[in-house]
Amino acid sequence: MRPFRIAASRQAPVPVPRRPAHPEGTQARWYGPLSVGVDLTGAALPVAAAIVEVHEPHPLRLAAVAALVWPLIRVAGKRYTSSAWGDGGGLRAVLRDWLLLVGALATLRVLCGLESVPAEAFTALIPALVLTAACHELIHRHLLAARRDGRALRHVVVVGEGATIDAVVGQLAQRTDHEYVVVGCCPVGEEEVLSGVPVYVRLPRAEPETPEEDAATVLGAADELCADLVFVVPGPHLSGQRLRRLSWAVHDRGCPIVVLPGIVEVARRRVRLTSASGLTLLHIAPPLRRGMPGLLKEAVDRVGALLLIVLLSPLLLALALAVRLGSPGPAFYRQIRVGQHNTPFPMWKFRTMVVDADRLKDELEASNENDGHMFKMRRDPRVTPLGRILRRYSLDELPQLFNVLLGHMSLVGPRPPVPEEVVKYNPVEMRRLHVKPGLTGLWQVSGRSDLSWHETVSLDLRYVDNWSPAMDMNVMARTVRAVLNGQGAY
Repeated sequence: MRPFRIAASRQAPVPVPRRPAHPEGTQARWYGPLSVGVDLTGAALPVAAAIVEVHEPHPLRLAAVAALVWPLIRVAGKRYTSSAWGDGGGLRAVLRDWLLLVGALATLRVLCGLESVPAEAFTALIPALVLTAACHELIHRHLLAARRDGRALRHVVVVGEGATIDAVVGQLAQRTDHEYVVVGCCPVGEEEVLSGVPVYVRLPRAEPETPEEDAATVLGAADELCADLVFVVPGPHLSGQRLRRLSWAVHDRGCPIVVLPGIVEVARRRVRLTSASGLTLLHIAPPLRRGMPGLLKEAVDRVGALLLIVLLSPLLLALALAVRLGSPGPAFYRQIRVGQHNTPFPMWKFRTMVVDADRLKDELEASNENDGHMFKMRRDPRVTPLGRILRRYSLDELPQLFNVLLGHMSLVGPRPPVPEEVVKYNPVEMRRLHVKPGLTGLWQVSGRSDLSWHETVSLDLRYVDNWSPAMDMNVMARTVRAVLNGQGAY
């Protein structure tokens, strides 16, 4: 597991002059101008060229309208913000905005008395979609790299019970793709903080006579530690009116405050806020597994697997022949894996190891480099020379297309485990088996064997609970880059 990102892991938590509390100041200054420039250019030039090609009147005016409407739609959707650039699901937002652009321009043509949209003009809007998506991805990757290097971060003071502070810090420590780094905390009561976060000062368990006492303590910590915002974790001694008054006082000083409800790994699309009798209600929709979304996934899996088998049949035959001639033994390797609802099934791969590899596994158990239930070695002596190449580019996984066609697996899903791994699962890890395992998945596109066991389980559970067709499309698109990169494949 990566160490949690407190100030001591990047810089000493010493008082320094108060920084402006706004996230944009920590971003690269070229993000906004580049994004707006790409949107203007991507909409204006292709549309102008298409209108000139079909000999429509006023090509420059029409191109200018398209160029202005596109960034205006993006501004209305708050796409030029740090939260949008840091969101890995922003590509879906780009597509939604583009569809809105098409509808808006078509409506404007009707209102202006022009004819229906020519096919050339519609096609000319595609570069805007492609260029904006590419620009978003570029900024997103640059921002993630900056955050992993300790830049583009927001300093946070956490307020809450000692145990809840530890839980928040532990959750933030699991990943480095977010913008928050904990620089200190204000525990409620005398409970010990075990995570190692510096304790600035403690709040009393009992609610103080005046709300200004809590606020003065929290704001003093924020000023002293140069924090950008305050995380508040509600608990038995910090909720209701006390939390409300604390938020009033903190907001009156112009300091942002974030209240953490305590739920983890829930996609934003599943969350809906309402209110009733002054209460704030957080509705969480159930995962999409039944009904039309489930049937659509099943159909895409079967049809997609069949098409891929037909298209890749020459490659499959060539690889089978190469494996057969490369080392003694069969071309294919059959292994029992565990699928949906703990159901075993035979999974097929191109053989990448020597014939008696399973017998030799017990002798190599002490060399296991994974910190969980999986067995992984960077330089496994059982792997053949050709097998290393197949594994690096995931070519050994291609026969699993037949498992997808037969309904044992899905194109996208969690990693298929072996039975001896599943018997060690706890109830949380067993939730990975609520869906079909996948030929590819979040684990495969996020580092594969380089990930810790905890990270592997977290990624799989995120997929199980938050699956959507758009998530599958995103994973399959990222799979191409992950295969070519070969990182974590051994």
